[in-house]
Amino acid sequence: MKENTLENEKEEMGPGESRSDRKRGRENAGTLRLFVGIAFISFIFGTLGALWAPRFLEKLGVEESVQQTPREGNKKPPVFVRERVVEEDSLVVDIVAKASPAVVSIVVSTDVTAVTNNPFFNSPFFFPNQIPPNGPGTDSSQTERQRVGSGTGFFVSADGLIVTNKHVVKDEGAIYTVLLDGGKEERMATVLARDPVKDLAILKIEGTGFPMLELGDSDLLKTGQTVVAIGNSLGEFSNSVSKGIISGLGRDVTAGSGFGDEELLSDIIQTDAAINPGNSGGPLLDISGKVVGINVATARGAENIGFALPSNQLKRIVEDVKATGKISVAYMGVRYALLDARSMKENNLPFDYGALVLRGTEPSDLAVLPGSPADKAGIVEGDILLEVEGQKIDTKLPLGNILAQYRPGDSVTVKVWRKGETKDVRVTLEERRE
Repeated sequence: MKENTLENEKEEMGPGESRSDRKRGRENAGTLRLFVGIAFISFIFGTLGALWAPRFLEKLGVEESVQQTPREGNKKPPVFVRERVVEEDSLVVDIVAKASPAVVSIVVSTDVTAVTNNPFFNSPFFFPNQIPPNGPGTDSSQTERQRVGSGTGFFVSADGLIVTNKHVVKDEGAIYTVLLDGGKEERMATVLARDPVKDLAILKIEGTGFPMLELGDSDLLKTGQTVVAIGNSLGEFSNSVSKGIISGLGRDVTAGSGFGDEELLSDIIQTDAAINPGNSGGPLLDISGKVVGINVATARGAENIGFALPSNQLKRIVEDVKATGKISVAYMGVRYALLDARSMKENNLPFDYGALVLRGTEPSDLAVLPGSPADKAGIVEGDILLEVEGQKIDTKLPLGNILAQYRPGDSVTVKVWRKGETKDVRVTLEERRE
């Protein structure tokens, strides 16, 4: 029986095949099946991963883009480089694409006396607007138009109203042109109104259907939020874009041009977005693409310190110009100094807030302007104005900012301290003239 069994096993294994050979064959077959199984599973998961990965990245706020980069000499196939674009960057790209058509470059030109062959006045380092009339090297019988300045503006209406800074268009004798579509089109512009208090002005060009920007609520700004500035940097690079954050709010700074003229800018926005000469009057946009500021100045000798006027200071001006064609600013007619804890102590005053009515250093700098609303209401030098319609006057909310909330013709109640007594005075505001 045993012999027959062994013979049968030999026949099943085949001639010349041992048991160990058969065992190895079985092991090899199992390994092959395992390898095939792993390869199949890898193929399935790889395919699913390729299909599912973009959706996963999208849920994380990440967008995947593919860029084809040819190798040197184009002798080898292109290499595909994959980049991940963060959601905020995509928003900024969209904002710039939508807002840029509504941003314009403003060119300031003037007719100057023609320059002759005097080598000094033909120097490329000599500024055309500083050529003295009828001076050496000039020909008074000829004039030529030259570019003497530049700035930025943006449309706030489809019929051609453009906002910019007053200092960009301060020269009433200059000629102003607006460059549209990144400089591809040029239009003559008229200055409709210059704000007598704030560094704002409104221009107008003829036409309709212009792209316009929406004004946002600057009171909702938070320090640290992202903002984008667009402007005609250096008067040469139109619609340049810079991105940054809100670095500070409610700043008060004195801005000067370097030629002796200065202006106090109150309650303004500080940003680290690059603001360069030529950016003046351009929009500062929030991440939704709304205008939250008008770029106005930069700090000299510092890096990444720029300033913008809040958009809420602009809203009523635009409404006034649309309705009446001019900017109407209410005024009271007093010269004053804001009080704080230090001035109260130094001058032995009873309040650490309010506006002390006082004269200036020049004889003509009267404390109360004769015939003004304050004069008619009986306000005199030495009075301390404490409140207007219940709003306390202090360094954070100066008298000028409070009066900016009202229109000429409005009657307001002013709380006044005089020689130990406090009383309410009714003042009817009038229109301020430049």
